Amino acid sequence: MSILTVEGLDKTFGGLKALSGVSFSVKKGEILGVIGPNGSGKTTLINCITGFVRPDEGKVMFKGGDITRWRPHRIARVGVARTFQVMRPFYSLPAYKNLIIPLWSPRARKEGGWRGGGKHGDRDTVAIDILEEIGFERDSRVPYKLASTLPTGYLKRLELARCLALRPEIIFCDEVFSGLSASEVASMLPLIEKLKMGGVTLVLIEHRLRELFKVADRVMALQFGEKIAEGHYKDVIEDPRVKEAYLGIEEI
Repeated sequence: MSILTVEGLDKTFGGLKALSGVSFSVKKGEILGVIGPNGSGKTTLINCITGFVRPDEGKVMFKGGDITRWRPHRIARVGVARTFQVMRPFYSLPAYKNLIIPLWSPRARKEGGWRGGGKHGDRDTVAIDILEEIGFERDSRVPYKLASTLPTGYLKRLELARCLALRPEIIFCDEVFSGLSASEVASMLPLIEKLKMGGVTLVLIEHRLRELFKVADRVMALQFGEKIAEGHYKDVIEDPRVKEAYLGIEEI
């Protein structure tokens, strides 16, 4: 059963065709990887689906309902969350306080079974619980440090934690492995699999192909705004168009 269906998505910026007739679906509980060279339209695709950019043509269906051209907050409210390639935490707040705003959202309060009751301590505890789930050491000072002082590995996890605070059904991750060391990526992979086991559907836009292929159920490749291949990663990387797109890039 598909939780998300995209039909014929088009987007042009000036004279540049960023997306051209992109169509695909995501099954509930699966991990879909989206690959393609820089400028292939990957981030624009996420932006159009999550409401940060309005598509010129096409349709986005979530759980059978049309969410095309909805504003981001409305899309988040129905269970669609996303991370950003350039991380956007509240740098002046402690890590756990970054989760308070999403925890106060109507969706989090309803789906999470938490009503708050006006007690900030309750929200703080839930925030720490979520951070612990995604790899913050609960008994350390890390959850209480300002976001501006955290290294990239923790900031990536904080992005995911803010998504999880919304109790989403699907998360779009824009280069979640980017900027991480090999050991940090190795510790992130079990987290991705844990989210899937917990029933969260994931769409991973990623350049680090080896890591992506370890967790993705299917892969879709974009080039110049068009979908050029889709299927199991072994089939996708053997597609001549994908090989041409990645010519000169890492051996897969």
